[in-house]
Amino acid sequence: MRNWKIRQAQEQDADALIKCIDAAYAIYKDRIKDLPAVSEGVVDDIKAHRVWVAELDHSVVGGLFLIPHEKFALLANVAIDPMSSGMGLGRGLIERAEEECRVLGLRELRLSTHVNIPENIRLYEHLGWAETHRSGNTVHMTKRL
Repeated sequence: MRNWKIRQAQEQDADALIKCIDAAYAIYKDRIKDLPAVSEGVVDDIKAHRVWVAELDHSVVGGLFLIPHEKFALLANVAIDPMSSGMGLGRGLIERAEEECRVLGLRELRLSTHVNIPENIRLYEHLGWAETHRSGNTVHMTKRL
């Protein structure tokens, strides 16, 4: 039985979401020397874009940032606290983004990930994403809806 829920992020979620993002990416710091500050601008993103949080026992344990464009939407970030991984939260957040795209009349999702996170590439491929190209250490992927 699923004991988590997904809801739209509010400004008051920013601190918890930042903590979650930082925890999610901390495991990659040794592998990825050029890892950007992925939790910067969370409050601005909540105000400007479509952002959802995953909650478990009333605590934020994941988040997804979606930026709609004219012909596609960019999945800008999806992060799950490692303490809550393996529960289907990432899949649930991505499914929520797909639903939002359909409501907006968009039939394509795009994302970029790092070449040194092959487990994420495999996960996205498992969820129906296809690699379109690479530029430097960035892997670009798309999913047709």
